[in-house]
Amino acid sequence: MGIPNTKKYRIRNPGGPEVATIVAVLPKSANVDAYLADAAKRFDWNAWKESLTSNQKVRVGQQKQKKKK
Repeated sequence: MGIPNTKKYRIRNPGGPEVATIVAVLPKSANVDAYLADAAKRFDWNAWKESLTSNQKVRVGQQKQKKKK
């Protein structure tokens, strides 16, 4: 079960072409555009880029491969 009333929003990096997805629960009276602009400024884009590059798959089977650093 997920959290009720959640919505996915796509934010753009103000300094580059990257796009990330965030999940938020906003009140009905909230200004969505202002929230997304603030969220894009506060988002940790460097950590997000590092998590994308360090996400390497490990093969499961008779031969297991080690993650490369």
